[in-house]
Amino acid sequence: MQAQEPLTILIAEDSAADRLLLSTIVRRQGHEVLTAANGAEAVELFRQQRPDLVLMDAMMPVMDGFEAARHIKALAGETLVPIIFLTSLTESEALVRCLDAGGDDFLAKPYNQVILAAKIKAMDRLRRLQATVLQQRDLIAKHHDYLLNEQRVAKAVFDKVAHSGCLSAPNIRYLQSPYALFNGDLLLAAYTPAGDMHVLLGDFTGHGLPAAVGAMPLAEVFYGMTAKGYGLAETLREMNAKLKRILPVDMFCCATLLCLSSQRRSVEVWNGGMPDGYLHQMATGERVPLAARHLPLGVLSPQAFDDCTEVHPMAVGDRVFLLSDGVIDTSDANDQLFGVERLQRVFAANREPDHLFEDIEQALRDFRGEARDDVSMVEVSLLEPAQVRPSATVYSDSGQSCPLDWSVSFEFRGATLKRFNPLPYLLQLLLEVHGLRAQSGALYSVLAELYSNALEHGVLGLDSSLKRDAAGFALYYQQRNDRLEALQDGFVRVHLQVQPQGEGGLLVIRVDDSGKGFDVARVMERPLESVRLSGRGVSLVRQLGRNASWSDEGRSARVEFFWEVQA
Repeated sequence: MQAQEPLTILIAEDSAADRLLLSTIVRRQGHEVLTAANGAEAVELFRQQRPDLVLMDAMMPVMDGFEAARHIKALAGETLVPIIFLTSLTESEALVRCLDAGGDDFLAKPYNQVILAAKIKAMDRLRRLQATVLQQRDLIAKHHDYLLNEQRVAKAVFDKVAHSGCLSAPNIRYLQSPYALFNGDLLLAAYTPAGDMHVLLGDFTGHGLPAAVGAMPLAEVFYGMTAKGYGLAETLREMNAKLKRILPVDMFCCATLLCLSSQRRSVEVWNGGMPDGYLHQMATGERVPLAARHLPLGVLSPQAFDDCTEVHPMAVGDRVFLLSDGVIDTSDANDQLFGVERLQRVFAANREPDHLFEDIEQALRDFRGEARDDVSMVEVSLLEPAQVRPSATVYSDSGQSCPLDWSVSFEFRGATLKRFNPLPYLLQLLLEVHGLRAQSGALYSVLAELYSNALEHGVLGLDSSLKRDAAGFALYYQQRNDRLEALQDGFVRVHLQVQPQGEGGLLVIRVDDSGKGFDVARVMERPLESVRLSGRGVSLVRQLGRNASWSDEGRSARVEFFWEVQA
């Protein structure tokens, strides 16, 4: 058995005989002794010597033991300095008063050496235990500060990545309130080369740093593929595959991914495990639910993953509202949830669509709830095409080594058309030509329209007039998915030719398809300012490119782009 280490013990006793007796007993037990004749002396000695333990007589002159005990406990602060009261009091009230004054135990007179030794040992164990607890607390606090600083650094880096898109665009409003330093909810927005806007609201399992583990790779895929012109389906497949590969089996990301197109006046939606979003149609006041129809990202294998999206028509001023489950799971003091019904009542009561976002914020404040998870809301409205201003891509090379005289042809057949989007590849190829980079947005828009027209109206035989109303719009995209899935044959050919011309150059794009064609003369008679949901592709190509023409009964389209070398 380990010998007890000697302690410094203060004895406060007004009786000289009792002081001598206690001092003798304590010294024989191997401890050092300090003595005081009254409470005031005891307090002063404690201030100077800081003993480990105090034996305190309750009834003393100048300052009694109760008052002295209170002063000593205050001077000791967090450090446990046990006080054993020495008393001849026997009434329960008097003994309780000893403990209330800060005493940790009491010893009745006359003194028993064995009991006194046992109490000193017991108090020493408590003192050492308290010192260990305080030391461990300080270590934990130091470690916590270290981890917190690491998280702050990681968050600063992540915020620059996560907010490097277009969240500051005039048509986006959002609220994010993290449950911990790191937000387990992820909000990303970026423009495609054609000026469409991709928006992702995600919610990782848990919150804090573990929930943000997958956020960086997800943001990397989102921004990289959006910038290259990939659509939602390809981006979703890549995000799901990456999260499935890197995350533990119990982690995944619920997400809603949108593509808002001012040119096509539409929103494309994929919702995997998030609460219902809503499309607010300003003209009718109707709210179209954007329900979760898929499992979250990172759950299914790439082979089992479903990338099917829904497409809804939008008018300028219509808006999409998305939220994480932290909003509806906010609870009040009575454990009542804010809930979907209360959210629906806010929607129903709103008379000013421009104030809907503030109405929901106010409802959450009035609810006086406490968030159980990260809280995120975002509202995105549709702008006129002229109001969309994607930031230009900055290129670091001089352009001196770019190819200036070449041509290339591709033929995409049935099996490829079902699974492959060639547009990002074609755009990256063309942007190797330095003179075309300033026109990248128009170039991508024209390529996208020519390719989608060749695929949808040519190969798949879809009727664009279906898109004249919302019901037909949904039917059109349902037929597109069905016919694409059943596609066996047919082709789309893309021919690109770049050649020098004067101080610049000329790009000729030709797209052919295996379809039945269309009445070119009738379509070309339409005004360029058409605002209908259908039939705008030809008009857009004529506006953005030069010398647009169609031949072979509409099965072959040709358009040109010119550039000049900047002095």
